[in-house]
Amino acid sequence: MSERRIGVYICHCGGNISDYVDVAAVRDAVKDLPDVVHAETSLFACSDGTQQDMIKMIRDQNLDGLVVASCSPKLHLFTFRGVSRRAGLNPFEYTQANIREQCSWAHTDDRAGATTKAIGLVKGAIAKTRESSALDPMAVQTTPASLVVGAGIAGLRAAIGLADLGLRVYLLERSATVGGWVGQFGPTFPNDRDGRAMVADLLEQLGERPTITLLTNAELTAKSGSFGNYEVTITVHGETESTVEATVGSIVIATGFDTYQPEIGEYGYGIDGVVTLAQFKELVEASPDGLRFADRPVRTVTYVYCVGNRQPGGNEYCSKYCCSATVHASLEVSAVDPSVHQYHLYRDIRTYGKYELLYEQSRKRGSVFMKFPDEVPPTVERTDDGRLLVTTRDTLSGNVDVTIPTDLVVLVTGMVPRENTELTKMLHLPVGADGFFNEIHPKLRPVETVVDGVMIAGTCQGPKTISESVASGLAAVAQSGAMLMKGVAELDPLVAVVDEGACTWCGECQQVCPYEAITAISVDGRDVATIDAAVCKGCGGCTSYCPSNAIDLLGATDAQMRALIENLVEVSVP
Repeated sequence: MSERRIGVYICHCGGNISDYVDVAAVRDAVKDLPDVVHAETSLFACSDGTQQDMIKMIRDQNLDGLVVASCSPKLHLFTFRGVSRRAGLNPFEYTQANIREQCSWAHTDDRAGATTKAIGLVKGAIAKTRESSALDPMAVQTTPASLVVGAGIAGLRAAIGLADLGLRVYLLERSATVGGWVGQFGPTFPNDRDGRAMVADLLEQLGERPTITLLTNAELTAKSGSFGNYEVTITVHGETESTVEATVGSIVIATGFDTYQPEIGEYGYGIDGVVTLAQFKELVEASPDGLRFADRPVRTVTYVYCVGNRQPGGNEYCSKYCCSATVHASLEVSAVDPSVHQYHLYRDIRTYGKYELLYEQSRKRGSVFMKFPDEVPPTVERTDDGRLLVTTRDTLSGNVDVTIPTDLVVLVTGMVPRENTELTKMLHLPVGADGFFNEIHPKLRPVETVVDGVMIAGTCQGPKTISESVASGLAAVAQSGAMLMKGVAELDPLVAVVDEGACTWCGECQQVCPYEAITAISVDGRDVATIDAAVCKGCGGCTSYCPSNAIDLLGATDAQMRALIENLVEVSVP
């Protein structure tokens, strides 16, 4: 390969790197390497000022390769690709060396060792860049239509937003009615807006947009094609089953959540008078003249928080909305009958954001908040004479054990992932450790998935409030619009390619491909593998599995990865 002209930036990251790595030593170790024509350090490589400096340096030095040693590529890979593009450098001849998460943060107790490792990581990145070649994004024609799966609050708002952009929209809902959980609620926090009224308003807006097709009792049963032109089959169940075939450019998944279902005996669940938060909200709405249960007046209510969430070995995540929803429900109760005694038993409590005012209002209206330790959760029992007793240890009053006679126990249950096994398999949706769908990055790409053109919105990707769900639905609208309104979209060229001369078509690559991107074609009278670049996601599974070594991965070719590994560590030979 002819000589290259590579520039290198080593980032201080405001101390995140330079506090544990001698960045000047890293620069000095690589500045005289073959093909390196410029090397410098920077306080913040991602800052606007440094980006402008990089652009100028690339142009002035006529660079054909760039290495930035900084944080994880998950954060700023696209940032520095953009810098390369604006400077006239092919963005796929840029390499990011992660010397923060993989080096400085991992070795805070060993500055010398961390510096040595950083030097190796940067040398490897330079060697990989040396073997890189210019790649061009793939241009695909897109269909100006979108499929929204799930007609809850996020799906409804997304469908309306997509239609307002001029896109054809297919909105499908698995159940017979739309609105999801919000459509079952009355007043919601923080402003007492009626959930059913909100859904009714969205339905009215839906009816005013003829480009939206709403299908209830419907499921997505098949999907083929590739980004920008997905062929989907929707099965509509009813007295007679029918199917709808459509071509869409993007798919928005807004399938919502389920609530945690306590086991019998869990915090007294199963005992008459022990209900979940959802059941309690229905009870409050059905008691406008005074709270009653089983045709008896309720004088005392005890709430037990974090039932089903924040439990080691179970659902360890916080469900976010439960505290605010429960405090809001207690305000509804006190508004109807201020004399009702209300006790809130919690591990931790946070009506986060602007909703802290609800917590203050609840306290001022007489609610008593008691914090129990994780290792001593409350117990609920019914006495022989039919009374409900809740016993808890209150850490706020010196670990005193308190027994509360109560008429009603409300188990504050949070969100759990909805069962969507077939949909997950069909669309190859990434699922996190918590069971919810995973976005690419929570800040930089919050609604995109690793499957191009398939987005997630609302509570299918994790617990959210109503406003947060709507915001994510609109984010999916913006992302779809950006891809589909132009009629043409670009895909990264980092895909697998086949050496037809080496391929013997054993079929192994086709078996391991999770995206069904590989088929066989006949070339000169023999079968060889071919890869649909628009479907391939560049996972590399086929590359490592091919027994004939006939498949390579652009952007991470065998030559690039060997060069990176060989330059990562210098091993002394005795």
